[in-house]
Amino acid sequence: MADFLSPVMDFINSTELLDQIRQVDVKGLFTNPWFLVPFLAQIGWWLYKQAVNSLVCTGLVICVWWFSGSEYARGMVVDGNLQLAKVLPVAGIGIGVIMVLVYLFFIRSD
Repeated sequence: MADFLSPVMDFINSTELLDQIRQVDVKGLFTNPWFLVPFLAQIGWWLYKQAVNSLVCTGLVICVWWFSGSEYARGMVVDGNLQLAKVLPVAGIGIGVIMVLVYLFFIRSD
């Protein structure tokens, strides 16, 4: 299995994709009209078409992106040790998010 994933990981490391994602200027991104106008147009289109699945998925991606940069997420590892008391609520919320996605895509019918 490791042999299969090593070229993928080498590619991701060579493109420095994770560093580029970490260095995104969120405030600048959401105040830039070249990003904001198409983003709001897409949200408006989904509201018009009542595409709840797309709206919920977009909201979840934005929330996970915001949470990954929060103080709570940074405080989960202290002196190289994982704080189990802080991981359990995150795992519980993650399970809840997965349940919402399963409901939206597999249980609820449009």
